[in-house]
Amino acid sequence: MGVRLMVVDDHRLLAEALASALKLRGHRVLAAAAPSAGAADLVVSRAPEVCLLGTAAPAEPGVFDPVVRIKKERPQVAVVVLGPVPSPRGIAAAFAAGASGYVRHDERIEGVERAMMKARAGEAAVAPQLLQGAFAELLNPAAQPDDEGARLLRMLTPREVEVLVRVAEGEDTRLIAAGMGIAPSTARTHVQRVLMKLGVGSRLEAAALAARTGLLDRAATRRT
Repeated sequence: MGVRLMVVDDHRLLAEALASALKLRGHRVLAAAAPSAGAADLVVSRAPEVCLLGTAAPAEPGVFDPVVRIKKERPQVAVVVLGPVPSPRGIAAAFAAGASGYVRHDERIEGVERAMMKARAGEAAVAPQLLQGAFAELLNPAAQPDDEGARLLRMLTPREVEVLVRVAEGEDTRLIAAGMGIAPSTARTHVQRVLMKLGVGSRLEAAALAARTGLLDRAATRRT
């Protein structure tokens, strides 16, 4: 039986892509939206069974305030957080706010679907390996936590960074080529190199990874 759900994410393109994929799997998506001051109001008014809430910074203060509001006014709504590889603080903050689950942003659609079903059934939806990783970090904290966005950015040339930004903005090969003043075949080669370096299989995955790790913000800073 399909889940009645909402998808809320910082990046509307990604929210809509996830919503479309879940619709194809038989779920009823009430709305796909980008978080804003009114995001909690939207969830409260529509009252889905499950809300998928995307965040790029799970450890930031106040990031889960919408979860607190949703659980206060609609306690029956199960909130599943979609985010980067979390720190112990991130997982703790999500569940302390009332979330029912935490799923990595690069999880396959089947994993997201399983988490939704578990959350709707009242179970905690978090992968054992995430909990193991969190406990390992608590027991052996890293002196300098890995900054995945900075690490990925260092792998790309300035030209590839520009290509990634254009991919994230939804440009196809023709538009990338025209915007950069290069041949379509060259643009296609750049895109393939970006996908290979990021270790992803599609443009959508590249855009999702770049958004979640803060790579896009860092890329914009580098270009200015």
